[in-house]
Amino acid sequence: MLFSRTPLRISLGGGGSDLPSYYERHGGFFVSAAIDKYIYIGINKTFNRKYFVRYQKQELVDSASHIAHPIVREAMLTHDPGPVEVVSLADIPAGTGLGSSGAFTVGLLRALYAYARKPISSGAIAEEACDIEINRLREPVGKQDQYIAAYGGITCFEIDKRGRVAATPLPLSADTIHDLEDHLLLFFTGYSRSASAILSDQAARSSGNDKAMLANLQSIVEIGRESRLVLERGDMRAFAELMHTHWVRKRDRTAGMSNDRINRWYDKARSNGALGGKLVGAGGGGFLMFYAADPQGVRAAMAEEGIDEVRFKFDFDGSTVIVRQ
Repeated sequence: MLFSRTPLRISLGGGGSDLPSYYERHGGFFVSAAIDKYIYIGINKTFNRKYFVRYQKQELVDSASHIAHPIVREAMLTHDPGPVEVVSLADIPAGTGLGSSGAFTVGLLRALYAYARKPISSGAIAEEACDIEINRLREPVGKQDQYIAAYGGITCFEIDKRGRVAATPLPLSADTIHDLEDHLLLFFTGYSRSASAILSDQAARSSGNDKAMLANLQSIVEIGRESRLVLERGDMRAFAELMHTHWVRKRDRTAGMSNDRINRWYDKARSNGALGGKLVGAGGGGFLMFYAADPQGVRAAMAEEGIDEVRFKFDFDGSTVIVRQ
C-alpha cells in the first residue's frame, strides 16, 4: 500500500482571479500558503477484481466507469491501474474553505502516479487536477487549490490569459514566517458549505462582463500584489490592513458571502486584538482567519462565542508520497 499526503491551504491575497471566467480576459494573480492540515489518499491492490472506494461513503464496483465519486471516476478512467482499493482521510472536513476538493484531486493523482511508478512535476500534476475539475467535471472552480496543494510553501501564482500558471515561492525571512505562524489564527465558524453557488454567480457575472464584479476582482488582484510586496518586506501591520480591505471588498462581491453571525464574530475579533481578517475560501462559511496583534485576546473573544480554533504551521513539501510498502 502507498499513501499520498496533500496539504490544505489558506489564501493570502488575490483569491477569485483564478477562475477561467476572469483570467481568460484579464489574467490572474494570487498568493497562497499550504498548511500542515492534510488529505491522505491510500491505494492498495485488491484481489477480488473489483474497485473498492472509501470516503464518506463506500463503493464496490466492477469497473472504473461505474465509480460514483466524480473525481475518483475521472482520474481512474485516465490512469486505470486495474482493480484497487482507494481510501481517503482528512484532517479537516470538506466544504470549509481550505481547498479540500483541489487537494483531494492532486493527492489522488499523486498516489496514482506513484502506484504506476511514473514521475510527474508539481506543475503538471496541478494542471491535470485542474483539467479534471474545470474541464471534465465542469465545476465552477479556479486553479488556486490545485496549484498550492501541488507546490506547497508560501507561493505566488501568475495566470496568463491562456491559463498557463507561473509559480514563484515568496522569499520570506524566517522571522516573517514565524510571525505569520504566531499571529495568523483560524477559527471554524461551524458552517460547512459548497462553494458552487457563490462561484457560479461570480463566473456568470464575470463572463457577462458585469462591471461591478470585474472591478471588484481587479481590486482584489491589486490587493494581492500589494500583499506580496509587504510580506516580502516583513511589514506585518500593512499585511493585516490589506487583509481587512480584502474582506470588505470580498463581502461586497456576492450575496451570501457572509451573514450576520459571521459579521458579528469578525467585528468582535477586531475589537479584541485582530488587525485584519477574512473568511478563507469562496465565502458563506468555513474558517475565519485573523492576523492578531494580541492572539490571546482574540482567542478569548472567540472562545466566548463558542468558536473552535485550529492551530497550524506552514507546509513546504506540497503533495508527496509518505508511505510505500
